[in-house]
Amino acid sequence: MSDRYAQLVNSRPGGLLARQVGLPRPARLERHSPGDPVIRGRVLLAAAPQGRLLEPVAAVLAQARCELATHPDQRVRELVARAGLDATIFNPQAPGEQRLKALVFDASGIADSGELASLHAFFHGAVAQLDRCGRAIVLGTPMDDCASVAQKTAQRALEGFTRSLGKEVGARGATVQLVLVGAGAEHAVASTLRFLLSPRSAYVSGQTIRVNRARRPENVDWERPLQGRLALVTGASRGIGEAIASTLARDGARVVGLDVPALAEDLRRAMARLDGEAIELDITAPDAPDALAQRFSTGLDVIVHNAGVTRDRTLAKMPPERWSELMDVNLCGQERIDQALLDAGALNDNGRIVCVSSMSGIAGNAGQTNYATSKAGVIGRVQALAGELAERGLAISAVAPGFIETQMTAKMPIAIREAGRRMSSLGQGGLPVDVAETIAWLAQPASGGLNGNVIRVCGQNFLGA
Repeated sequence: MSDRYAQLVNSRPGGLLARQVGLPRPARLERHSPGDPVIRGRVLLAAAPQGRLLEPVAAVLAQARCELATHPDQRVRELVARAGLDATIFNPQAPGEQRLKALVFDASGIADSGELASLHAFFHGAVAQLDRCGRAIVLGTPMDDCASVAQKTAQRALEGFTRSLGKEVGARGATVQLVLVGAGAEHAVASTLRFLLSPRSAYVSGQTIRVNRARRPENVDWERPLQGRLALVTGASRGIGEAIASTLARDGARVVGLDVPALAEDLRRAMARLDGEAIELDITAPDAPDALAQRFSTGLDVIVHNAGVTRDRTLAKMPPERWSELMDVNLCGQERIDQALLDAGALNDNGRIVCVSSMSGIAGNAGQTNYATSKAGVIGRVQALAGELAERGLAISAVAPGFIETQMTAKMPIAIREAGRRMSSLGQGGLPVDVAETIAWLAQPASGGLNGNVIRVCGQNFLGA
């Protein structure tokens, strides 16, 4: 369903009216099309003293052929030149506009609260030049890798900064993220930086993302990073599931879509368009886990747990079957399938499990105690399994969508629907492709360092953590 309010205030006459009466005008978000560069426009790169991430970040920007600017900082300019980049000098005091598409700041070297002033020094002079649908990325050090209480304090403070800045620039369609890079994980930042700088991350903002140590990716085809990978997507017949399957196929994966027999016609149609395979199966059936383990006995690279249902009712009016039926689909079925695949060794080396949770699992929602419980359980599984799977050469992560424009949200009462759209920094609902792009990023072979992350795809929803 289209967002008629956003269409109106972004039209010429509607925009004039909106400005006159002070109505919010959510920006038209830029989204990725095949063949697009990582980013169109200049990237301003800087660092606090003792930052350890400038060199790997500059290498990523060089490989992505980004147009770069720096301040006249000798250390930064030497590292940028070493990466093969010819950077212009940014001077916020110069006459005329110097528009920027992205601001990237290495804050990993900030060692105490006094040094947090470097955040203000960098962003104060640059944020006004950030274009619509621009990007701001702060890179930091996880608290576990900090050497002192003072450093831990300062690095934790980065989260408050990035979340607040996201709420300041969101009306322009701009996003802000904090990326915490663990010791020894410096080489593993490429997939994350490329995703966050690009329009693929249009509806992801205000996130704190942890990059852990992982194997060094080799010979990555960034246009088709899933080339040669086999991916299973549950709930793939329509909506978000169909978008996930389509995006994985676009990125080179061979896709197998799964859904219940009642949706077989839609599933077959979706898979035929992608030259994929359709599996008609109820994941709650007693024989489903063994059937899937047998089907993928020769190896599976990615499984996306997207299948899910809602059975809304206030708790006092919720019969037991309404609780158990939902839990079986949204959580218990996933657990049984994953265990069967792991026991059979069906997940290939460097494989991925990506789970679809929900903002309801983070913030809760009246009338959805069953749904929120199941989606919080999904997050719990991701966090609990991450260490065990890392030892097997695998990774698990989750996405938590906020308000996404689907058939389900189109049926909401208009007041609730409009509130859902506007209660975020970006002031609008997301699209199924926004969830799909995030999952495709997490599923990449080069994203092994993202093990255990839960990424909200919510436009920086005002509710929840």
